[in-house]
Amino acid sequence: MNSVGRSELVIAAAILSLGIASAGYFASHTIYNAKIALNTAEVKGLAERRVEADRAYWKIQYQVTGADKSDVPRLYEQSAENQKQIEALLRENGFESSEIIPGVIDYGQKEFRDENQKLVDVKHYLVGSIEVETSKVRQVAQVRAKLNGLIAQGLDIRNNAPLYYFTKLNDIKPAMLKEATKNARIAANEFASNAGVTVGGIREARQGGFEVRDVGEDYGDSKKIEKDVRLVTNITFFLTE
Repeated sequence: MNSVGRSELVIAAAILSLGIASAGYFASHTIYNAKIALNTAEVKGLAERRVEADRAYWKIQYQVTGADKSDVPRLYEQSAENQKQIEALLRENGFESSEIIPGVIDYGQKEFRDENQKLVDVKHYLVGSIEVETSKVRQVAQVRAKLNGLIAQGLDIRNNAPLYYFTKLNDIKPAMLKEATKNARIAANEFASNAGVTVGGIREARQGGFEVRDVGEDYGDSKKIEKDVRLVTNITFFLTE
């Protein structure tokens, strides 16, 4: 074999050796990365709070009705008087004028027809409203019952159910996040103990959304004063031997 042939063989052998070494490096690097990925634990952390609504919205509607169009001026006077009576009751029970918002008075008429579509009667009516927006949440529930006294006096009132809102979520977020993270680590420690490893730092954390629900309800957050706030986080911890 001449010198040129030997040189070609040497070069070919070197290239083959380099390829084998490179393949071994990449294979071992992949195995190492796989091992790192396996040395983690993804767990959920839960935090819950029972809170009370801090804002209430309450809409009261009242109506007066007349049989003839000529009754409308009198109906406006009656509607204005009803409004004064309702507002007076609200102020007597602790609501400020700034919390009481009178609405417009709407006029309408309703026609009654027989089976042949012949007009047999017409009712003219005025509908007014008063809105209460307040932080006196418990007081709203108490005063609602007192409207029955005005109804007993002959006022046509629709006592709508109040809406209750919790608006101070930002005040409890930090503590709930801390609690959820703590509970996630407890779960990770339980997993690690069974696996014979130790929990390290956080590799990745995903905060779930805060859910506010009326107590005892699967959905809805405005019907009850008491509410449950719930947070679930997903946290991945490193595990070390």
